[in-house]
Amino acid sequence: MSLDNLLGGIVVTQNTRVVSVLSLTLAVLLLAGCPPRVSIEKINRDPGRYAGKEVTVAGKVVDSYGVLGRGAFEIDDGTGALWVLAGHYGVPEAGAKLAVRGNIEQGFTLVGRNFATILRETERRR
Repeated sequence: MSLDNLLGGIVVTQNTRVVSVLSLTLAVLLLAGCPPRVSIEKINRDPGRYAGKEVTVAGKVVDSYGVLGRGAFEIDDGTGALWVLAGHYGVPEAGAKLAVRGNIEQGFTLVGRNFATILRETERRR
């Protein structure tokens, strides 16, 4: 084996390692910026824990109301349902499957029951 072949292999290996480390670092940074996906059951069980925080929920739209692209829709992920105040993406129709990112806001509680936990939408993915 010649020295050139050996050195060429080292360069390729070092380049591969550098690319791998950079790719891994980029992936970690991107994932660190994404809000966690949370089950609606957890949000409904302890809304104070999530109030003011950005989360992502995913599920099926079961109900929606809107006028001129503004309104609200209810999303169900199989663990519970949550009302979402639609952002500038419009109001989806019932049956649509999507993921929604936004901030949890609380309304009022009466006799230990929460009546207005909502997600104010900031991003949507189908």
